[in-house]
Amino acid sequence: MKISNSKKIHENIAIIFMWGAMLIVFGLVISVIWTVFSKGMKAMSWEMVSSLPGGGFYIGKEGGFLNAIVGSLYIVGASTLLGLLISIPVVFFLNIYLKKGSKLAYAARMAFDVLFGVPSIVYGAFGFTIMIFFGLRTSLLGGIIVITLLIIPIFIRTMDEVTRNFPRDILDASFSLGATRWETLKVVLRQIAPGIATATLLSIGRAIGDAASVMFTAGYTDSIPTSLSQPAATLPLAVFFQLQSPIPEVVDRAYAAALVLTVIVLILSISGRFITNKFSKNKI
Repeated sequence: MKISNSKKIHENIAIIFMWGAMLIVFGLVISVIWTVFSKGMKAMSWEMVSSLPGGGFYIGKEGGFLNAIVGSLYIVGASTLLGLLISIPVVFFLNIYLKKGSKLAYAARMAFDVLFGVPSIVYGAFGFTIMIFFGLRTSLLGGIIVITLLIIPIFIRTMDEVTRNFPRDILDASFSLGATRWETLKVVLRQIAPGIATATLLSIGRAIGDAASVMFTAGYTDSIPTSLSQPAATLPLAVFFQLQSPIPEVVDRAYAAALVLTVIVLILSISGRFITNKFSKNKI
């Protein structure tokens, strides 16, 4: 009886700790979202999202952050496309062309796991080093390249997990019917399309919210870049730089940019979760 009571006490303590940890995390999330929304909504206007900053990125009171929105779209759009073009063949090679239990596949997955956990500032420092070596300046192209390197491990590991759960019997049936590897790839691609969509949303959320890597490679500017060799501003950098300004109007513009960035990330996260849950239900 004493042992039973002791176990019950320990179980109750564990439950209290779990509830406490959940409430702390939930409270932090609500606090961050409330701070961004409360301060960002006060400064938000059509001018903020439709005009360029005037009078200097740090000190100009008028204008908005259209340059940061467009710069983020340029970098994220191009890097997502490049990431998909590189990642999908790698995933298919690991899961279809290599035999199950291959040492090469094991080593590749371990390498991508390591790259997945590397801080983004390390990618930025690596990209900056390469740019110095080739004599390149901070530019839109530099931002696209480093963000592509940043999200490729996310693409590969997310799609790899989905592809590894793909029924092997379907592959065997496809090959037994005389289908080529290329025709079999088409079958697999249709089946893992929801997983690819989830990986894309997760990668976009990581890419659009990163500041450390593009700070070294993309630079910043008050204008919208018209070529790959020009610097480009992004929403995270707009928040980072403008929050340091002593001018209240510039700080308000930073919170408005933070609001737009937060809304985009929330939409991407919710969409990714929705697609993942729907895909899991369909599998069952």
